[in-house]
Amino acid sequence: MKKATGRQIITFDWAIKTVLRDKANFDVLEGFLTALFRRPVVILDLLESEGNRTDEADKYNHVDLLAKTEDGERIIIEVQYLSEMAYLKRLAYGTAKTIVETLKLGEPYANLKKVYSISLLHFDVSHDGDDYIYHGKTEFTGLHTHHPVTLKRSLVGDQIRIGETNVFPEYYLIPLKRFTDVVRDDLDQWVYAFKNNEVLDEFTAPGISALKDKLDYLKLDERERRRFDKHIDAVRSEWGVIEHAKWEAEEARQEGFEEGLAEGREEGLAKGREEERKILVKSLYNNGMTVETIAASMGLSEPAIRRLLNDE
Repeated sequence: MKKATGRQIITFDWAIKTVLRDKANFDVLEGFLTALFRRPVVILDLLESEGNRTDEADKYNHVDLLAKTEDGERIIIEVQYLSEMAYLKRLAYGTAKTIVETLKLGEPYANLKKVYSISLLHFDVSHDGDDYIYHGKTEFTGLHTHHPVTLKRSLVGDQIRIGETNVFPEYYLIPLKRFTDVVRDDLDQWVYAFKNNEVLDEFTAPGISALKDKLDYLKLDERERRRFDKHIDAVRSEWGVIEHAKWEAEEARQEGFEEGLAEGREEGLAKGREEERKILVKSLYNNGMTVETIAASMGLSEPAIRRLLNDE
């Protein structure tokens, strides 16, 4: 079977850091969000967020973008390459922080705006997942009847523009590896492009032509192409560091388990796990990761990471 022709595009995380911050290119984001929410979305502005740093020293583990719609609602779009401990808690913190930041001191709660968190993930999120897009939201049901309740409009406040449900944040997890490259609708065209860094000639979803044109790799000038290629090398290097550290840690865990059998099975397992953690932390640190980043990715405190580093 002949492969469909397409155009190579830069990765979406790099686009977030560069071209998509230009207001002239908001139509790319609007096309994707319109396909996801299944209704027109207009981006009014891009707001600063921690992941929008363009520092060359950034390890590119994740990057995010915070957008504001014409109705004032906030949309966080995150590209995450490496899985990390307590990832969902970080998402919850990010949305909560964004919600708080929508209100100025002294403003009434009625002015609070809804927040949507969208994660494009380069790792799996479940052991038994049967989909490639997961939607999470807060709904109220009867404790005894299990029926959903329709909240009074006075409790909800102003109309929620996109989701039309309630003011609580909503989450979209999109593990790209789960997508099988079978394109069935407009949203699938976007997911295919994000996963494969390619837009097929046959794609016709609203906004997809802007994606193909404005993220075209071949249109980059020589300087930008070098910067992008350097970014890709950094991402691949970090993946390699993590995988190698996991391999070393697994070997250490197995050795610790075998050595600890004489002390008893549980003691051996505990010793193996501790040695695995120690090797992993030291390997990541020796390959340039900061204590802060290691702590966040492993779900440990910074003092705990330092103890593991100093434990000979």
